[in-house]
Amino acid sequence: MSARGLFITVEGGEGVGKSTNIAYLEEQLVGQGVDLLVTREPGGSALGEKVRQLLLAVDEEAVDAMAELLLVFAARAQHISTRIEPALAAGTWVLCDRFTDATYAYQCGGRGLDRNAVSTLEQLVQGQLRPDCTLLLDAPVATGMARAQGRGELDRFEREELAFFERVRATYLELAEKSSGRYRIIDASQSLDAVQRQLLKVCNELTACWGVRHPDP
Repeated sequence: MSARGLFITVEGGEGVGKSTNIAYLEEQLVGQGVDLLVTREPGGSALGEKVRQLLLAVDEEAVDAMAELLLVFAARAQHISTRIEPALAAGTWVLCDRFTDATYAYQCGGRGLDRNAVSTLEQLVQGQLRPDCTLLLDAPVATGMARAQGRGELDRFEREELAFFERVRATYLELAEKSSGRYRIIDASQSLDAVQRQLLKVCNELTACWGVRHPDP
């Protein structure tokens, strides 16, 4: 039986470069011989992607914060059962764009929901499943939002006020401090080259620690 795969999550607020840097991480890990599944939240499954559309769509009807939270965990339950757990059990590493830390950051930090509600759902939906390593791409909110606004039309979350994203960032940094053994904070305010040098160092540490057999040159 294959050894269980490594579960890596990438977190961060708006405009910190997650998409670009996840593509870089994928290239580096696959290049080092890792069997890898790249996925995202909300989404990751056929059902999850439909829920993602609901969550991000700009609509006249305001979305209740608790309804938003339950939609996030409904998508997560499907994602875990159909993609994440089967991959990990088969020995495949999983690289996920956001996971439950984002729920604590956005729905608790940003929206102000009780953390006990998220903790209860986390245990119900995930059981013992937690990321093995979390990369937090961190940058000042003003920097990230300027980048996000330059990408085009903003989704429902990106239209929130700056104070919302300051609370999101503060929650992420608090989570990173409390779980310092799992987190790696990446300074995403630097140039892309500098950010990716930080990411490459983490990739090399992970593959070395987990005994990945690098392909012959």
